[in-house]
Amino acid sequence: MSDNQSWNSSGSEEDVEPRDESGHLIGIVDLSGVLSKWTNYIHGWQDRWVVLKNNTLSYYKSQDETEYGCRGSLCLSKAVITPHEFDECRLDITVNDSVWYLRAADPEHRHQWIDSVELHRSIKEGRREKGGIQGTIFISPPLADSGYGSESSLRRHGSMLSLTSATSGFSATSTSSFKKGHSLKEKLAEMETFRDILCRQVDTLQKYFDGCSDAVSKDELQRDKIVEDDEDDFPNTRTDGEFLHNNNGSKEKLFQALSPKGIDFKGEAITFKATTAGILATLSHCIDLMVKREDSWQKRLDKEMEKRRRIEEGYKSALNELKIKSHFGGPDYEEGPNSLINEDEFFDAVEAALDRQDKIEEQSHTEKTRMQRSSPVPPGDVYSTIGTHRFANKVEEMVQNHMTYSLQDVGGDANWQLVVEEGEMKVYRREVEENGIVLDPLKATHSVKGVTGHEVCHYFWDTAYRNDWETTIENFNVVENLSENAAIVYQTHKRVWPASQRDVLYLSAMRKIMANNENDPDTWLVCNFSVDHDDAQPSNKCVRAKINIGMICQTLVSPPEGDKEISRDNIMCKITYVANVNPGGWAPASVLRAVAKREYPKFLKRFTSYVQEKTAGKPILF
Repeated sequence: MSDNQSWNSSGSEEDVEPRDESGHLIGIVDLSGVLSKWTNYIHGWQDRWVVLKNNTLSYYKSQDETEYGCRGSLCLSKAVITPHEFDECRLDITVNDSVWYLRAADPEHRHQWIDSVELHRSIKEGRREKGGIQGTIFISPPLADSGYGSESSLRRHGSMLSLTSATSGFSATSTSSFKKGHSLKEKLAEMETFRDILCRQVDTLQKYFDGCSDAVSKDELQRDKIVEDDEDDFPNTRTDGEFLHNNNGSKEKLFQALSPKGIDFKGEAITFKATTAGILATLSHCIDLMVKREDSWQKRLDKEMEKRRRIEEGYKSALNELKIKSHFGGPDYEEGPNSLINEDEFFDAVEAALDRQDKIEEQSHTEKTRMQRSSPVPPGDVYSTIGTHRFANKVEEMVQNHMTYSLQDVGGDANWQLVVEEGEMKVYRREVEENGIVLDPLKATHSVKGVTGHEVCHYFWDTAYRNDWETTIENFNVVENLSENAAIVYQTHKRVWPASQRDVLYLSAMRKIMANNENDPDTWLVCNFSVDHDDAQPSNKCVRAKINIGMICQTLVSPPEGDKEISRDNIMCKITYVANVNPGGWAPASVLRAVAKREYPKFLKRFTSYVQEKTAGKPILF
């Protein structure tokens, strides 16, 4: 068997998975059904048709669209299934950097999905482990053939051939050792060993040359003696000057081998020793230099290792931040009792979303104001009656509360804080919290020239104009018309991530309150307050907010000069706007207060400007 002989041991049979006639894996139950899947921070949770089949999880927009192909799929071989810690209906499935957030209808369905997914994975893993295991077995060459000349062999073969063999063995061994990753200290130790061997070899060669020199001297003396004794009896002379001893052929050969003319054996031996001594001295000097350089290299290596460690730490940190950002729009970072986002990040995200909405609204504002909509205005006495619908008494109660409390001056009340003052507009707030939820009552006063209280309340109450000035509403619909001046309205507001989406169901009524004194102006009022209705039940997709809002308007008229008719230059509307909102949910109090301080003044300015634009050039509606 050769030194580099090897055997390969591998499973040659393929991992063939047993399947039935329809192609399904035998022993695994497929599962399909409706799960809510987190799509993005705009649309949130959406129902999807999810199919678990052949160790693959796929989803479709609906069951009816399965024939058009799936919208996404995950191979479950390396998937990590994580039941949510707080949400009993939620499970997260992670494959590398891809995460699917799923919610079942109830905890039992979640357990069923988790068990089915784990069953697919476990059976797949079990079949994979039964496959062949590939490996390679190597037999190392014998140490005797490694190329190292042993010390005994060098001593036995005191010849130049033995020295050459050792040198070639050293070269091969050195290269092999470096390939195996030996350290510099180990290589220096090898060089020290070979230096010792070389020293012993030089000594052996020196002894050999000394012996040769002595043997030559003795042979010369003996030859001279033999020649003198035999010179008279058996002289033989050759042309080349060599003398032969006829009675001893071996001695003649020895003379020929050891007596070349012109060679100084003693001098050659001294020269060889001096040369090898120089080589050894140079080798020792190189070893010293390498030892010194090793310290320098070690310091450089330590610096590089430290640099690499810092780079790796920075890379891991950046990778973690990237993963956080990539999942920042996930359900774990939205508003909730266990949200991973802090108040500062929450506020920054909400503010950025509101800024984007403002830019979009600015672009579409001009188009909205150009659209001409007309809605019939009922006669004024319609708004003066209480009404006969089932909420009539509740409406009357709300109207009287607004007339009694909402019109009171709050300028000297220490409980009310002036948070915004811009020209004629002032916004006050009174901080109130209940069970950690912000319930701050808000009151704003404003004076708008060129419009009447009737016109302001008309555009505020009539849903035909709602989308023209209200920028926070995603959609709305009238659930029930109670009378000509009262209706129940359901509306959902645009999602401002990471806050949850809000919806509200409220009764909106418009009333005219006649003044008791002919010198006092009449009062127009729109009150919106939350109610319940069977056709608009709360859902888990939105947080239901509770509201109690009043828009109270009075028209002030300054007499025109002379016999001129009253124009819009002679009228001004005094507005009092009150809002009591329970937003529900888990939004931080500081964020809610900051958003209210920012959005309410913008709403009043935007709405009153809209009314001025819509009424300009039209007859005055008192």
